[in-house]
Amino acid sequence: MRWLRHVFEFGAVRRRFSPATLDAIQQAIAASEAAHLGEIVFAVEGSLPLAALRRGMTPRERAQGVFAELRVWDTAHNSGVLIYLLLADQAIEIVADRGIAAAVGDDEWRDVCELMRGPFARGEYAAGAQAGIAAVTAILRRHLPADGISNADERPDRPVLL
Repeated sequence: MRWLRHVFEFGAVRRRFSPATLDAIQQAIAASEAAHLGEIVFAVEGSLPLAALRRGMTPRERAQGVFAELRVWDTAHNSGVLIYLLLADQAIEIVADRGIAAAVGDDEWRDVCELMRGPFARGEYAAGAQAGIAAVTAILRRHLPADGISNADERPDRPVLL
């Protein structure tokens, strides 16, 4: 039945993430990055291609692939964080680069995902994304505070729709 969910979710990203929602997420990321030395990338995908489904690709595997494709790892402090949503599987994954992953446990990232799950289930995509970004911001501020250092914007703040 998973493949059926993916077929019906094709095109859902643009219906659920309006231009206003994308603007709100972009603004939240830009404000966040002024407070720490990390880079946040937010990516949303409606469904996986059928070939990936046949191979049994998991949302985590796809998130790791998107992390590489979007070059989230390509930052001066190795501090990129990807927040990835796969709508068809109702999956939220966070992939962090080695500069931050070494300091933050999987449980902490799972807590951020759970924080986002409730608003997303209610169709409140801007609120869910902003809550997740705020939680990631708190983590990055704790481990990589800006301390007066200007954080160059190394990755685009605009959410990526896949």
